[in-house]
Amino acid sequence: MGYAEPTPIQDEIIPLVRSGRDVVGQAQTGTGKTAAFGIPLVESVDRDTKDPQALILVPTRELAVQVKGELSKLGQHTGVRIIAVYGGQAMSRQLESMRRGVQIIVATPGRLMDHMQRGTVDIGQVKFVVLDEADQMLDIGFADDIEYILRCTPQTRQTLLFSATMPGPIHRLARHYLKDPAWIRVGGDGEPVEGVTQRYYEVADRDRPTALESLLRQPGVITQALVFRRTKIGVDMLVSHLQRREYDAQAIHGDMTQAHRDRVMSRFRSGDLRVLVATNVAARGLDIPAVSHVINYDMPGNLEEYVHRIGRTARMGRHGTAITFVSEWDFPALDIIQAHIGDNLELATLAPAAN
Repeated sequence: MGYAEPTPIQDEIIPLVRSGRDVVGQAQTGTGKTAAFGIPLVESVDRDTKDPQALILVPTRELAVQVKGELSKLGQHTGVRIIAVYGGQAMSRQLESMRRGVQIIVATPGRLMDHMQRGTVDIGQVKFVVLDEADQMLDIGFADDIEYILRCTPQTRQTLLFSATMPGPIHRLARHYLKDPAWIRVGGDGEPVEGVTQRYYEVADRDRPTALESLLRQPGVITQALVFRRTKIGVDMLVSHLQRREYDAQAIHGDMTQAHRDRVMSRFRSGDLRVLVATNVAARGLDIPAVSHVINYDMPGNLEEYVHRIGRTARMGRHGTAITFVSEWDFPALDIIQAHIGDNLELATLAPAAN
C-alpha cells in the first residue's frame, strides 16, 4: 500500500492498541489515523467467528465507504470480512452481507440504530469500538445514539476515540465510556495540516462567481478543486452557473441520493472531475489524494470548520493550496481565523481574468 514507515500517529497508537489500552487520539486530518487503528484491528479479529468483533462509528456515509475501503485493503490477505452500514443504501444488501458473517462493521450511528432496533445486528460480543471523527458526530447530533450504542456493547470492550478537536463534550464522552485511556496528541489543537499554502482574497459578494472563474482559468494552476458553500441551494446555484460556463463541475450535498453521491465521489477521486462543489458533508475525513486546491467560496462558520475544510488538500505529506473568499461581512470571522493561523494566512490579489 506504499507505507514505508509509520506516520507519527501510527507510531504512537498501534503499540497502544495492540497492548489493549483505550486511546483518545487527537491528530490533524490526513495523518494516517485510519491505518493507526485499522492495522491492529485487522490483525486482532478472529476470522472463524461470524459475529461482529469490531465496530467503527463515523459521521457520514462517504466516510463509512472510505474507511471500509481502507480496511479492506489492509486486510485483503487475511480473509477478514468488513462491511459498511449507512443510510441511503438498500437495507437488503446490508442484511445479505451480515447473514454471510462479518467481523468488522463500519457504520453511521443512525443506520446502525435501525439495524439494532430491527434485531438484524448484534453488537453484544464486540471487542473493539472506534469512534472516528467524534467531534463531527457530536456536531451532527449523534450524541444520544452514540451513548445508546456504547451501552449495548460489552463493558470489557476496548474503545478508541479519534477527534481533530477536543471540546468539552468529547472530554465528557471519554470520561464516561473509556477506561483510563492514553491521550495521544499529534500536532496542536485545531492546527491546519502542514503543507497547505493559505491565501485569502477580498472579493465583493456579487463578484465571487467571477473571482472563481478567474482562478479556474489560470492555465495549469488548479488541477482539481474542492469548493465549499454553506448551503445546499448555494451549491446547486454555483454548479449550474459553472456548468453553463462549460466548466467540469458537479455538486455533492445531503439531499442527493446515495447512488448519485457515490458516482460523483468516484469521478472526483479518480481525477476525472475537475471541480466538486460541496457543503460541509465533504469536509470531514475524506481522503481525495489529488485535490490541488480547496476554495472557501463561502466563509467557514468557525475555526474548526476552516481547519477541517482546508485539510482536504495536502494529504499525507503532499502540498496543496487553500483559498478563502472574504466578502463585506466576513471580516470578523477572518480575524478569528487569522488570530489562530497567524502569518500563514496571506492576503493575495486576483490577476485580471482573461476573456
